[in-house]
Amino acid sequence: MNAFLECRDISVQFPVIRGAFGFGKPVMFSAVSGVSLNVATGEIVGLVGESGCGKSTLAAAIMRLVPVQSGSILVNGVDITRLPPHRLGPVRSAMQMVFQDPYASLNPRMTVYDALAEPVTVHRKLRGKALGAEVSRLMEIVGLAPALARKYPHEFSGGQRQRIAIARALAVGPRMIIADEPVSSLDVSIQAQILNLLADLSKRMGLAMLFISHDLSVVRYLAGRILVMYRGRIVEEGDIPEVFNNPAHPYTKALIEAIQVPDPSVARPQSAVHFDAPSAVPSGRGCPFCDRCPRAIPICEESIPALLPCHGVPRHRAACFRTDESAD
Repeated sequence: MNAFLECRDISVQFPVIRGAFGFGKPVMFSAVSGVSLNVATGEIVGLVGESGCGKSTLAAAIMRLVPVQSGSILVNGVDITRLPPHRLGPVRSAMQMVFQDPYASLNPRMTVYDALAEPVTVHRKLRGKALGAEVSRLMEIVGLAPALARKYPHEFSGGQRQRIAIARALAVGPRMIIADEPVSSLDVSIQAQILNLLADLSKRMGLAMLFISHDLSVVRYLAGRILVMYRGRIVEEGDIPEVFNNPAHPYTKALIEAIQVPDPSVARPQSAVHFDAPSAVPSGRGCPFCDRCPRAIPICEESIPALLPCHGVPRHRAACFRTDESAD
C-alpha cells in the first residue's frame, strides 16, 4: 500500500521558562523527538501512550497547527513542511481532525446545519438545494436524521455530537482523518457505536486514519497497526496481533498488563513498572524510559536505543537494548 501520510524524523520543541516568576533563561523542551510514521489509504493506525507523551502535539504538527523544528511531513508525496500558510488549503481539505470533546469543537451558536454547510460552501462552493442535499447526506452517513440539522449542539447527546463532528470533518471530502481521543469522553456503550462508525467510514470511503488514544483496548479493536509513544518518541510499532501477543518494549508490556479485565476471577500479573509521574524532563542522553524501567542496564543511561526490527518480524520494531532478551 502506498502511504498517504509519511512523517520522516519530525521534531517539535517549545520554549520552557525556568526560574522564579518566569525570569529564568528559557530552555527548549522536546515534545516530539525524531518521530517517523506512515499511514496508507484505507489503513487505520493506532497511536497510544499515556497523557503528556506528545500524541496530540504530533497530531497538531501533522496538521501544521504547531511549527516543526526538523524533519518532513509528506501528504500524498508533497512535503507540507515547506509550504507557506497560504498554500495549505488543499492540505487541510485532504486531512481533517476529530477532537476529544465534541461540544468544545462545535460552535454553540451555530445550528448543525450551519456547522456542516459552512465548510461545504467554502471548500466545495455548493449553494441552494445542492447544499441542503449535501448536509442531509452527511447527516445520514453518520447515522443521524437530516431533520435534526436545525437543532443546536446542546440539544444532542455526547455521542450524537461526536457524530456531528465526524460529519463536519467529512464535509470537505478528506482522504484522511486524524482522530484525537474521539471516544474518551463518551460512555462505554456509545464508544462502541462511534468506533464502528469510524471503521465503517474507513472501509467504505477508503479513508486513511490515525487514531490517537490512551486506551489500548480501543486501539486493539479498531486499528490494524499500532505505534507506542513515550516522552515524544516511538518506542514500539507493529501489527496489532504481533505487538499485543509478543510486546518487545518494557513500556508496551506494562501498558498491556494494565488493561482492565471485566472478569474479577481473572488474575492479572503485577507490573514491575511504576505508573507514577516520570522524573523531570529527560536530558536527551539516555533511553527516555530508563528511570522507570525495571530492566535498565548501564548502556540505557548513556545512549538512546534505535527503533529496530525485533523477534524476526520486519514490521515489528522496538527501541530497546534488551529486545532479544525480552522475547525469552
